[in-house]
Amino acid sequence: MRHRHSDYMLWAKTQGRAKYNLATSGVASFPLRELPVTIDQLEINGDSTYGYAPLQHAIAKKCAVDPDCVVAAAGTSMANHLAMAALLDPGDEVLIEQPTYELLTSTLLYLGAAVKTFVRDEDNGYALDPAEVRRAITPKTKLIVLTNLHNPSSVLASDSVLREIGELARSVGARVLVDEVYLDAVYTNTPTTAYLLGPEFVVTSSLTKVYGLSGLRCGWILAEPDLARAMWRLNDLFASIPAHPAELLSVVALEHLEQIRQRARKIVEADRVLLEDFMARQQGISSPRTEFGTTAVLRLAKGNVDDFLARLHTDYETSAVPGHFFGLPNHFRIGMGVDTEMFREGLQRINRALGSP
Repeated sequence: MRHRHSDYMLWAKTQGRAKYNLATSGVASFPLRELPVTIDQLEINGDSTYGYAPLQHAIAKKCAVDPDCVVAAAGTSMANHLAMAALLDPGDEVLIEQPTYELLTSTLLYLGAAVKTFVRDEDNGYALDPAEVRRAITPKTKLIVLTNLHNPSSVLASDSVLREIGELARSVGARVLVDEVYLDAVYTNTPTTAYLLGPEFVVTSSLTKVYGLSGLRCGWILAEPDLARAMWRLNDLFASIPAHPAELLSVVALEHLEQIRQRARKIVEADRVLLEDFMARQQGISSPRTEFGTTAVLRLAKGNVDDFLARLHTDYETSAVPGHFFGLPNHFRIGMGVDTEMFREGLQRINRALGSP
């Protein structure tokens, strides 16, 4: 029976919210009133056949690529779906990191891929290790899928590590799909996109998680021009044209992207300081230290995670994401960057739920 749903998305939409919501994955929503745009600048319909030219150029400028390499998509999830669908046939072997974002695996299973995993070891701080890819790759491998920053841990992979994985992929004629939706949360010395590392790389991203612009659904794929054209044609089966007002607003957002990023940065960095202090004092949970990102994955030292999270939600009005959605049954994920006072109180409630004074 073909896989036709995402358990994580069902949970996130129906059970993930609480008064103290630490089940978030991105920053607070950016308010429309702060975008320098007026209603008379918007139109219902526009010229968007295979890309709205101003948006294509704005994304290309941000990523330092040619506009012919850009495929617009409805958010990162649709970008991932479209990229995978263009790159794979049913039965193709795919390597994906473990732990990983559940929707990536669910999409691969929906497309009929033969999914194999390689380990990002908690004892190694969830670092991306080319040796693990080397152990798992075979001549049948068609695609390697990973996230950078890593979801759920927020660990950053270096260009040198990514290049080594690219070489492994090239040796068997495979490609590497890198979901970079969290990469711009590296606020200092922000890395360039992995797409620039070699022709085997295909990259997805959007203005959602780091910028608080999820409602615009401004996502994209970076791929070689011939592959990009194939993705555009495949996208005709999913969505013939996008919502033009969202395209117009996305162009404005991209013109002011650094200001938008800095607005969220203050909250993310304040929350990360709170988390570091919390982890230094808390014995009931552990987590590798990371420098950047809007998410962190925590291990529960004792007890059942699902029971703990149910009690946290019911008795303490606080939510976090169960780790089993990432293949981590003794863990849970929390999010930063929405509201520092809410985050502070949420951590205190986790502390009380753990029985700490």
